[in-house]
Amino acid sequence: MDSPKSSDLDRLRNAIHGRRDDLIALTQDLIRIPTLNPPGEFYGDICDYLDKRLSAAGFETELIRAFGTPGDSEQYPRWNLIARREGSRPGECVHFNSHIDVVEVGKGWRQDPFGGALLDGKIYGRGACDMKGGLAASIIAAEAFLEIFPDFAGAIEISGTADEESGGYGGVAYLAEKGYFSPARVQHVIIPEPLNKDRVCLGHRGGWWAEIETFGEIAHGSMPFLGDCAVRHMGAVLEKFESDLFPAMASRTTDMPVVPEGARQSTMNINSIHGGQAEQAADFTGLPAHCVPDSCRIVIDRRFLVEEPLDQVRGEVEGLLEGLKAERPRFDYALREINSVLPSMTDRDAPIAATIAGEIAQVMGKAAEFVASPGTYDQKHIDRIGKLKNCVAYGPGILELAHKPDEYVGVDDMLESAEVMARSLVRLLLIEAV
Repeated sequence: MDSPKSSDLDRLRNAIHGRRDDLIALTQDLIRIPTLNPPGEFYGDICDYLDKRLSAAGFETELIRAFGTPGDSEQYPRWNLIARREGSRPGECVHFNSHIDVVEVGKGWRQDPFGGALLDGKIYGRGACDMKGGLAASIIAAEAFLEIFPDFAGAIEISGTADEESGGYGGVAYLAEKGYFSPARVQHVIIPEPLNKDRVCLGHRGGWWAEIETFGEIAHGSMPFLGDCAVRHMGAVLEKFESDLFPAMASRTTDMPVVPEGARQSTMNINSIHGGQAEQAADFTGLPAHCVPDSCRIVIDRRFLVEEPLDQVRGEVEGLLEGLKAERPRFDYALREINSVLPSMTDRDAPIAATIAGEIAQVMGKAAEFVASPGTYDQKHIDRIGKLKNCVAYGPGILELAHKPDEYVGVDDMLESAEVMARSLVRLLLIEAV
C-alpha cells in the first residue's frame, strides 16, 4: 500500500467520531475504578476490565504481576496487562503504554474525584487527564483502525501498567526487565501522557530524590541549652539552600525543549519536613510533651538537566552539608538517596516522533510542537532498561491539570488525539510495511 485513500481516512475519522459515546463511557468507567497509588488499590480490577474490553476486540491478553517490586503484596499486588493483536503478515509492532495508577485526591475538589462527571464536554475525575483519558483514546484509536484496516502488517499492543506515579518499578520497569519492551518485540512506543494534543513529547528531565536527616540531643523543653535542637540544624540547611543552592540552580538552563518555561532550569522541591515528636492521631486530645527534638528529616526532589551529570547533582548537596559540618558547632547529618533517574530524549527525527508530528499537522492543520516533560514518566525504563529509543509521549489532556483538584480531560481533545493515533497506525503498519 503506497498511501491510504482519502476515502479510507475519512472512514477512519468517522469510525473514531462515531465512537464518541463509547469513548465517554470508557473514560468514565476507568475513572470510577479508584486506582490510588499509594498504596496501589484496585489494580486487579482495572486490569480485569481492560482484559474484557480488549479480548472482545480480538486482542490476546496477558495479566502479569510484578512480584517482589516495591509495594507489591498480597493485599496490593502490582498487576499489569498487555494486549496484543497480530496483523495478517509480518511487520513492526506499535505499542500504546498507559499507566493505570492515580495520585491521591487532595483537597479543593468541587466534583466527585471518582464520579467521572461529564460537564460541558469535559470528563472530571482523578486520573481523567493523567492518564485514563489517554488510555481510553488509544483503545478507541486501535479499535477504529482495526475496523477500517483489518489487513495490516505487524502488531498492535496496548498495555495498562502499574506504579508510574511512584517510579514505575512495579510496571514498565519490571516488564522491560522481562523483555516486553525489547527492540526485537516492539519497534514503536506511544505513551499517551497529557502533554497537550498538539505536542510530541520527546523525553524528560532527570530526577534525584534524597532524605536528609539532621541530629540533635533530646532534653527538657524548658532547658533547651542542655540539649541540641535538630530542627535548628535543619533550619541552617534550608538557609544554605536559599542562599547558595537555589540561586545556582536558577542560573542553569537546558537546550531540551522542556515545558513549561520555568522547568528549563534546574529545580528542587522540598517534599516534606518533620522534626521531633511524631504527629498524633486526629482524635488525640492531649498536649505535646516538652522535648528538644533530636532528629529532623526532609525529603528533597531535585530535577536536573541533561547537561548536569548525576554525580554533580549529588555532590552539590553533599558539599553544602559538609560545609555546614565544618563551620556549625555540633552539626551532624545523614544523607540517604531514595531514587535517581537519568534524563531521556528521543530524536525528533525518530520514526515515531516524525510520524505523530505529521499526523498532528494533518488532523489539526498546524505544525506540531516538540517538547520535553518537566517530570519523568515511563519512557525512562523503555529507554534505559528496554534499550528502545523510538518512544515518545503523546496524548490528550492539559499538562498543568495533572495532580490538581477538579482534574478533567476534554472529549474533543480525546477524539482528535485518537485520530492522530489511528492515522499513525496507518502510517506505520500499512504504508511502511510493504
